[in-house]
Amino acid sequence: MKVVQGLKHWIKDYNEVDNLATELALAFEYIKEDLVSEEEIDQLYAKAIEKLEDVELRNMLRNEEDRMGAVLKINSGAGGTESQDWASMLARMYMRWCEDQGYKVTITNWQDGDDAGIKTATLQVEGDLAYGFLKSENGVHRLVRVSPYNAQGKRMTSFASVFVVPLVDDSIEVEINPALVTWETFRSGGAGGQNVNKVETGVRLRYMYTDPDTGVTEEILIENTETRSQLDNRENAKRLLRSQLYDKELQRRNKAKEAIEGSKKKIEWGSQIRSYVFDDRRVKDHRTNYQTSDVDGVMDGKISPFIKAYLMEFGGE
Repeated sequence: MKVVQGLKHWIKDYNEVDNLATELALAFEYIKEDLVSEEEIDQLYAKAIEKLEDVELRNMLRNEEDRMGAVLKINSGAGGTESQDWASMLARMYMRWCEDQGYKVTITNWQDGDDAGIKTATLQVEGDLAYGFLKSENGVHRLVRVSPYNAQGKRMTSFASVFVVPLVDDSIEVEINPALVTWETFRSGGAGGQNVNKVETGVRLRYMYTDPDTGVTEEILIENTETRSQLDNRENAKRLLRSQLYDKELQRRNKAKEAIEGSKKKIEWGSQIRSYVFDDRRVKDHRTNYQTSDVDGVMDGKISPFIKAYLMEFGGE
């Protein structure tokens, strides 16, 4: 079914490009008879180029995992309320971008900050090529602004990390050793501080993962507060664990050629991938050097130019 849907998408793209090319050819004929203006031709040409570039970008995403949905996790960095507010701003930015792309977003975990913002949030994004596009957002995002939470009105720097993995479904086999899983429960709170339940419906899954190549063991921690049912949240947490284990297997398979992680910086507080400097009206990606002065637009979800620049620079890696 996924193959059929993918083919339908490419056929739709081809037909749209073909129609735009036909319209443009006719427009050049009509301009000779003053039936269209140069401005109308310029607009039609820009529309055709935009569509061609969109198809070109999608064509770069050829890995199996690129076509999958995505699990996007945002963690606030050190800095208390300011960094927690920054993390919530990033969550809103990604939700707006997903809305513009027609993707379905489910908040699977949302932990409010102490006074404002969030400590962490996990978004499940469903739609064709969601992971292929959003993998460009992996890394640390840096905010510089005059903080509304600072009484002296000082300019402050805050950080938040974004971690993206493919969203796997039941068609992909991922082995989970039950002996390595431990569970905890807690009372959950919804986005915006809403009280989801007064009983312990939130679940916390801990999984001890050992890298087969290095023998190094690390703990994978997943929290889920998606529904009022503890049983459903446990199933959702296991699904998210499968996504993370699948991503780790991808990293192992592609480590030699750095196909998945080669162009990403390790998520550390000293290796930000993008800076958002509000006072200077500037957002700059440090990997591609692409930047824009439309800070408000970016924070409202207009991040496609950054994604495009990343894919053009790294070829969909």
